[in-house]
Amino acid sequence: MAWLTLIGAGLLEIVWAFAVNQSERFTRLWPTVATVVAISASVGLLSWCARTLPIGTAYTVWTGIGSVGTFAVGIIFLGEPAYPSRVIAAALIVGGLLLMKASAPA
Repeated sequence: MAWLTLIGAGLLEIVWAFAVNQSERFTRLWPTVATVVAISASVGLLSWCARTLPIGTAYTVWTGIGSVGTFAVGIIFLGEPAYPSRVIAAALIVGGLLLMKASAPA
């Protein structure tokens, strides 16, 4: 259950990163509200997961999901470039996350 919750926390990282981009320096109300709610929920879920999972593993997976997910959102929705070097870097992060999951205690 902690792993599924951690994935949800990571997905909320993507939400707040996108919302903060849309908030235009916190001058737009609803993206600002979405940012505050998503980041609060994300950190709260990470905290809950840290009761069961090692914090180093949980934090690495949390930030990795947020990083790669935000990278993908930037390409898909914001027209950011998908240079091969950037895609390879994201793939390396995903590989690291998979290795972190595989090496975590049961």
